[in-house]
Amino acid sequence: MSQSKPQQGREPGMAPDGVDPIVLQIVEESLASIEREVEAAIERTSRSPMIRDQHDYRVGIHDRRCRKLTGRSYSAMVDPVVRDFPLDTMQPGDVYFFNDVYLSEGSIGHLPDLCTTVPVFHDGRVVAFVQAFGHHDDIGGAVPGSMPGSAQTCFQEGLMIPPVKLVDAGTPNQAALRIICRNSRLPDSVAADIDSEIAACRMGAARISDLFVRFGAETMEACFQAVLDRCRDNFRREIFPKIKNGTYEWEDYVEHDGVSEPRLHALRLTMTKTDDKIVLDLRGTDPQSPGPINWPADYADGRFLIKWVAPVLRSLADTPERAAELDVNEGICDLFEVIFPPKGSLISPEFPAATNARSFVLLRSMGLLAGAVAHAVEHGRMPADQETIRYWGLHGRDQDGRFFLWREVLGGGSGGRYYEDGSDVIHIVPDSRNQPAEFAETRFPVIIEKLGLRRDSGGPGTRRGGLGYEKDVRLLVDANLILTADRVHLGCYGVNEGAAGQPYRTVINPEAGASEAEARTLPGLVDGEPLAEGDVVRIVTTGGGGWGDPLEREPERVRLDVVRGLVSIEAARDDYGVIVRAVDDPRRRYEVDAAATESQRAALRKARAPRAFIDRGPGYEELRARTPGRTAAGSPASAGAGAEP
Repeated sequence: MSQSKPQQGREPGMAPDGVDPIVLQIVEESLASIEREVEAAIERTSRSPMIRDQHDYRVGIHDRRCRKLTGRSYSAMVDPVVRDFPLDTMQPGDVYFFNDVYLSEGSIGHLPDLCTTVPVFHDGRVVAFVQAFGHHDDIGGAVPGSMPGSAQTCFQEGLMIPPVKLVDAGTPNQAALRIICRNSRLPDSVAADIDSEIAACRMGAARISDLFVRFGAETMEACFQAVLDRCRDNFRREIFPKIKNGTYEWEDYVEHDGVSEPRLHALRLTMTKTDDKIVLDLRGTDPQSPGPINWPADYADGRFLIKWVAPVLRSLADTPERAAELDVNEGICDLFEVIFPPKGSLISPEFPAATNARSFVLLRSMGLLAGAVAHAVEHGRMPADQETIRYWGLHGRDQDGRFFLWREVLGGGSGGRYYEDGSDVIHIVPDSRNQPAEFAETRFPVIIEKLGLRRDSGGPGTRRGGLGYEKDVRLLVDANLILTADRVHLGCYGVNEGAAGQPYRTVINPEAGASEAEARTLPGLVDGEPLAEGDVVRIVTTGGGGWGDPLEREPERVRLDVVRGLVSIEAARDDYGVIVRAVDDPRRRYEVDAAATESQRAALRKARAPRAFIDRGPGYEELRARTPGRTAAGSPASAGAGAEP
């Protein structure tokens, strides 16, 4: 991978030679503002709940060399467009479109993610790109929602669209649009979302063109380079010295693939850190799965993967406030090298392996880097694990006989951190959110009977893991349930002697009184579980892992957790060793029994085994026993009680 050399002889934060620092700040902030404006326009004008209401889409601004300039969050890549349509063939008014996982240079993970790209022109040449991609309701395939959990080939997952010119010099390609909409179960919704994304990207392109008119191409391109250099230099200067040079190994697991029995599907990382580079060696990752959990990340030198996992390193910033200021753009790629396994692995699958549940591997890749870095820094700097994406939904006919498809992405708790508890029910896509109960009830034949935090789901620790959702949905018609969720067996791991969080679960008719046949717990990948009118679906999402020894948590914090309903009295006693008793004071409600707490903590310390640095939770041992080759001495799998030495 090529590396550009940093500017020498200037103080941190200064602009490179030849770039006015005030102009640089104007350009940099303008790009961030344009990105937010494009996203806001999509939100206001799109139609599908996944895009408009849940904000499951991203926008990126790239230079003419396909390098991502903005760093608010991840986005797709322009490389596949330029690969198939050279810059000198592009014209003002062109719009490019694709969703093909294997032809997207690793930047599109599953077919519902439709991607729109608009080139920016100045003085007759392409100078930048504005791109948006989002998760659309349906693009065909074997299952409504285009995410079949039992898929064994991408041909079962929906319509594959290689990079095409959807608008040619301002003239829409009506034939292509008809093909796309004809293959969707919700054609009007898909058509409206595409219109929204095209219009928003065009607006963004016009804003960037105005910047070129204002400052000139030479200044703008110098500012683009300075923005990339700043990202690289900030991480090299502020983050790299906190990671010890050396080689570190770590692995994490996907637990099921939809077509075979649950077991450990391993992703393995060997991380080598030197003064100015981190090498991520993924060789040793398990073979590709017959099910849809594969992610083809082995394109474009792994640049999408690097930009995806690198934000994990912001946890090493001097303060949380500084971490929030560190954007990740294409400049970060100068600091990383990725070595992929040969074709045929979970992270380098061969076409046409199914990929629609690739979010499992995506999220594990972040945990891979976090786990390796946790072993390379002073104890306590890296947060515990989290799992903040899972898709669920219902489809059927409403009371008027019309087809409906309700999709929702639900987050979970984030991991505890050295300075604070994990956050509750976060979503990994910035600004995304759950769908309000009022919206769901007016749009779909359901009643939301409960939507709240899942008590005791956060992993116990000195700093507790964030809590997941608990949501009860009652059906008003017969319907079918679809589900794409990982961490059903494996909790999010705890760090620095913290405990793992609670795993995910979907239960049908969970309340007492339901017959044994009615009350049932579902696996994580479900293509169309039949449900009857009146059935209740309970979804409880993952809690984040805990950070630090739970017996070191301040008793007053535990008391407040009990008062707020975040931790039960039983968990306060058993996990934290804190005895709380109800009192006749409405302002306090509970008090800590200091003497009983001291005695309880002493008893727990005496009875327990030595705490491990990383705890994977009890589900790990269950799956290890099912997985061939996971008992070798010295391997991470050999640690007892789900713990990691």
